[in-house]
Amino acid sequence: MKNPIKIVKYSGDVVAFDVDKLINSLRRSQASEELIQQIVEQVEGQLYDGITTKKIYQMAFKMLKRKSRVSASKYKLKKAIMELGPSGFPFEKFVGKILEMEGFSTNVGVIVQGNCVQHEVDVIAQKENKHYMIECKYHSDQGRFCNVKIPLYIHSRFLDVEKQWEHQKGHEAKLHKGAVYTNTRFTTDAIQYGKCVGMLLSSWDYPRGNGLKDRIDKSGLHPLTALTTLTKAEKTKLLDEGIVLCKELHETPKILEQVGVPKSRHKKVLEDSRELCGIH
Repeated sequence: MKNPIKIVKYSGDVVAFDVDKLINSLRRSQASEELIQQIVEQVEGQLYDGITTKKIYQMAFKMLKRKSRVSASKYKLKKAIMELGPSGFPFEKFVGKILEMEGFSTNVGVIVQGNCVQHEVDVIAQKENKHYMIECKYHSDQGRFCNVKIPLYIHSRFLDVEKQWEHQKGHEAKLHKGAVYTNTRFTTDAIQYGKCVGMLLSSWDYPRGNGLKDRIDKSGLHPLTALTTLTKAEKTKLLDEGIVLCKELHETPKILEQVGVPKSRHKKVLEDSRELCGIH
């Protein structure tokens, strides 16, 4: 029996290549089974010991993009969220938009008075009796995880803010919670601590079945950085204008002209953004 190909993950860990993981990631792009099979065969034919998961992703993405731009955009969702930087503020806005889609009213980047000191809070979200204080931890490096220090620190800030909230009229029956949202992953200790103190934690794939990737798929709120029809410089200009979603491009198409996207590409950009968001 042939020895399995060893691949290097973003974290530096070396593992055996698992074809099922590649197939499942391609299925999330909603490409046809025939195209998925073609890509898998081509990728397998180019594997070698020590190849990185980044290189495998690049190979699959290139093949997918040639056949289906929108599938390629869905496939690059994780990378697209990594591109909501480098300041991290677009990621905060993105988190706010997801929560709004889920029925919350949100405020992004606010100063909140705690019992002892003031705190700069990334997102305040409210719905019915729920009142959340959310910290967004954006990492530009996929191999960086949120360790236990992050929820420890955020929880102490939340307790100070909660004490102040409890003194306010109308807050007696409200459910106050602290939360951490990250575009990467949490360590086991961070999850354990979060559960123990009752914090809300949300990462790329946590909680299982309701992580960021699942919530984006359900809501259609794809970041504009997923589009393959815009250049990196154009995406940066749009983020600087406060636009973070494909949906927002569809709603305000004139913004493309304002940031200097050539008119010859407007139609393709808007077609892809509409299809990506599931707008008919």
